Amino acid sequence: MSLIVFPAIDLKQGQVVRLAEGDMDRATVYGDDPAAQAMIFSEAGAEHLHVVDLDGAFAGQSVNGEAVRAIVTRFPGHVQLGGGIRTPQAVEAWFDIGVARVVIGTAALENPQFVRDMAAAFPGGIVVAVDARDGMVATKGWAEVSNVSVIDMARRFEDAGVAALLFTDVGRDGLLKGCNVEATVDLARAVAIPVIASGGVKGIGDIHVLALHARDGVEGVITGRALYDGRLDLTTALAMAKAA
Repeated sequence: MSLIVFPAIDLKQGQVVRLAEGDMDRATVYGDDPAAQAMIFSEAGAEHLHVVDLDGAFAGQSVNGEAVRAIVTRFPGHVQLGGGIRTPQAVEAWFDIGVARVVIGTAALENPQFVRDMAAAFPGGIVVAVDARDGMVATKGWAEVSNVSVIDMARRFEDAGVAALLFTDVGRDGLLKGCNVEATVDLARAVAIPVIASGGVKGIGDIHVLALHARDGVEGVITGRALYDGRLDLTTALAMAKAA
């Protein structure tokens, strides 16, 4: 079992950006052609891509749909998409255009039955985002913090048929502090659902350590800023993930 490396493309007003701690006012712009960026990742060997409609996460509906469609059209691998996907119609629409997995975050906390219904309708296609600040679930584009713990929320979906949990330590996201491996592994060991790590990846060391925990249920890792800043070489990361 090898770790999946998901290069990230975060979309804000049609541009490729990275945020610091999920703060829309702390965005660094890395390009204005998301589909071209997707192809750069593909040419480096990526077979999976993680795309987030940041504006959609705050608006509660798709905002960067045109950019997402362009990415899906050009990227030959699997596209995992999150950001403001909160209705059955939205979920179905994304699968119709070729998205491989849909990530549900805020709606998963507010309406767990919605996740169950979607997981039943689209087997293997639903990922639940479990975003945390100090161990508690953050929602609404990370703008609010709930009183529900990460592990408690994750356990709600043990029997729902979701493909994976996407765990992000919001306090590390986009800051290159290093992935919160301990919390990620604790979550993976606490539930029977595969876990994808996200937030703070700073270099090849994070990939190596997480790959060693694939047997514990860590399915993959999402990395963005480290790739864009040149601190992590994607081809090297992919090789490391497969070799561990």
